[in-house]
Amino acid sequence: MSPLMGKRLLHSKTEQSGRSGRFPQRQSLHIRVWRAVRYWWLRLLRLQGTPGTIARGFAVGAFAGFFPFFGLQTIFGVTLAILFRGNKLAAAAGTWISNPVTDVPIFLFNFKVGQWLLGWDIITVQQLQWSSWKAIAESGKMVSAALLFGCLVMGSIVAIGVYFLSLWAIRRWQKRQSRRRFS
Repeated sequence: MSPLMGKRLLHSKTEQSGRSGRFPQRQSLHIRVWRAVRYWWLRLLRLQGTPGTIARGFAVGAFAGFFPFFGLQTIFGVTLAILFRGNKLAAAAGTWISNPVTDVPIFLFNFKVGQWLLGWDIITVQQLQWSSWKAIAESGKMVSAALLFGCLVMGSIVAIGVYFLSLWAIRRWQKRQSRRRFS
């Protein structure tokens, strides 16, 4: 069989399957998501700087991600990274802990924690005073105070955990990379 004949056979098989033969078959969604997550995780691990600097960036980013400042979380995280001398890119990535999928559960949990720590009874929508703008504003102050206090407490706890977890992961990664380079 001549080389031309083989190419024609290959081409005719791809025509029959409905694909052009130029591009590989599309992977399933979970494989593409996993590859994207792994890519960004490795990219974050390869950031330049000491493990402590990168870990501080992740920690302050996670802390900022626990506050309900939609659209400002990244700015808040990068500002904290500057103040605490952390990696700014890691801080921006750390804010991704809150996203449209996790926002409601995180903020609801933070609100409940804030209410519990402040010793306030659980406020439901039916219990809010809707009689006047002043009553609505007063109820809003209580809800906001409970939410922000819960965010402060839970954000601090998560930031400490993220700091030590990312410090361990980055040190391990850098140690493994140095062994590969020198062996």
